[in-house]
Amino acid sequence: MIKIFLIAGARPNFMKIAPIIRACKRYGQDILNYKLIHTGQHFDKEMSQAFFDDLDIPSPDFHLNAGSGTHAVQTAKIMVAFEDVCEKERPDCVLVVGDVNSTLACSLVAKKLRIKVAHVEAGLRSFDMEMPEEINRMVTDSITDLFFVTEESGVDNLLREGKPRERIHLVGNVMIDNLFYSVEKLQTERGQNFRFFTCNDGNYAFLTLHRPSNVDDAETFREIAGVMNEIADEMPIYFPVHPRTRKMIEHHGISFSPKIHRLPPLGYAESLKLWKDARIVLTDSGGLQEETTALGVPCVTLRENTERPITVEVGTNILAGSKRQDILCAYRAALGRKKGSVPPLWDGKAAQRITELLLGNFKDIRRV
Repeated sequence: MIKIFLIAGARPNFMKIAPIIRACKRYGQDILNYKLIHTGQHFDKEMSQAFFDDLDIPSPDFHLNAGSGTHAVQTAKIMVAFEDVCEKERPDCVLVVGDVNSTLACSLVAKKLRIKVAHVEAGLRSFDMEMPEEINRMVTDSITDLFFVTEESGVDNLLREGKPRERIHLVGNVMIDNLFYSVEKLQTERGQNFRFFTCNDGNYAFLTLHRPSNVDDAETFREIAGVMNEIADEMPIYFPVHPRTRKMIEHHGISFSPKIHRLPPLGYAESLKLWKDARIVLTDSGGLQEETTALGVPCVTLRENTERPITVEVGTNILAGSKRQDILCAYRAALGRKKGSVPPLWDGKAAQRITELLLGNFKDIRRV
């Protein structure tokens, strides 16, 4: 038996952990004994518990209740609480996903306690050190024992950084595992289970916006909001507003067109139901770049760079930055673009490959 801690703390983590839990269940707890650790990095029910419900994730075995705070405060609270759990439970491996503060904090604690670290989405790089996520990615990968990679650029980045080739595994994308699972599940759900609906012709846009680089600076936020208002004159926009973004809208006095339908934070299924049939997605998210590529939905990314270059190279994603004219040009180009292709191994089986590799790589530390 291998005892593994699965770390979830923020919205993107939930979507990545869900298929790994399903894959672990195939073996049973007597072979892959997993414990789910919820760090509490997102503590709002709409941003946390709703995703557990949507994604069929069981109740956490441990809840660290970290809550909000500066990067230092939040990371420190997670580390202190997680160290206590690790000391008592002594897992064989800590599996972290993505690039949030929970990823970094739990990796550091595990490594200092001589517990193996596995990183899902290892090797992704934006090469933008002003992004907190880039720092989390780089530090986590510097101490990781087993690298699970979503695309070839991740393999290249890790090799260039001197990581051993035998520890790097291109497994595909667990986000796509979860996407396919959820799309199939949606087909059995009735419309009344959802709060928000769209017109049947699909002539609308879907917007997400939450990155500090876009919403913290008043001038940048106003420019993005202005071009969104222009786009809304051509088609309505559905905009689930992240709590951070809502706060900044009020702080900066940002004005949106009434044709931009501002919604509360959505559960994963509600969000998917809206964007999968949209004519175009406008986002500064990382995960949506991948998911839109997998379903062939045109995507404009409101960032200067991406740690997921394959979505631009072969998928439906166009990088636009945050300037009005660049966003409009990308928007027009995306609407007229032919459907992209799906990257290799984005086939819904990444989590299965990950669990097989966990069993193979940690067979020497299996417990009786």
